[in-house]
Amino acid sequence: MLINDLIKGNKKFREVSFPKYEGDVRELVEKGQKPEILFVGCSDSRVTPDLMLDTKPGDMFILRNVGNFVPPYSPDDDYHGSSAVIEYAVSILGVKHIIICGHSHCGACKSLYQDIGPSPDLIHVKKWLELGKRAKEYTLLAIQDKSDIEKLYRATERISVVHQMENLLTFPDVERKVKSGELQIHGWYYRIEDGTIEYYDGEECSFKPLKEN
Repeated sequence: MLINDLIKGNKKFREVSFPKYEGDVRELVEKGQKPEILFVGCSDSRVTPDLMLDTKPGDMFILRNVGNFVPPYSPDDDYHGSSAVIEYAVSILGVKHIIICGHSHCGACKSLYQDIGPSPDLIHVKKWLELGKRAKEYTLLAIQDKSDIEKLYRATERISVVHQMENLLTFPDVERKVKSGELQIHGWYYRIEDGTIEYYDGEECSFKPLKEN
């Protein structure tokens, strides 16, 4: 895809798609956004939240990063982009749901099993991947047959979702709102190859096909 393709795409969007949402967008401009969902997904180009969930402008506040990782709460004076999004969504926008959505064939989870080298150009990538180490360690303990590397990757992707959900609870306002019933945390797993989504059942500690309540 070339930049010119994106320019053509915007023209098509303005002519075909935007008119369908023009009223919604004008209202969102006038009254401000009030999304009830924070969607935390991977930056992977194959993961497309608006397409796979058929949402419209204003429905979801979206955080995307490498591996859909959630850093634990760290009250220091450094720059914390992902943490800032979480705090803004929970404490200012007042979202009612947070979805941590992992996915199949995740490059970040795969990288946990590879040596990406000492390159100084990857210093931030290597540090960020540390957020997946617990998932890798747990997976290696849980999976006895490690000869099937693809099975190991798929398990790591799902287990990572659970660990990121746990990291969310280190944020004081998230923990407070979850305990009071104002906020719910959901763990999802998106299968790129067929578009299906699984959800994490905390009571049974397993992922199941997503279905309507």
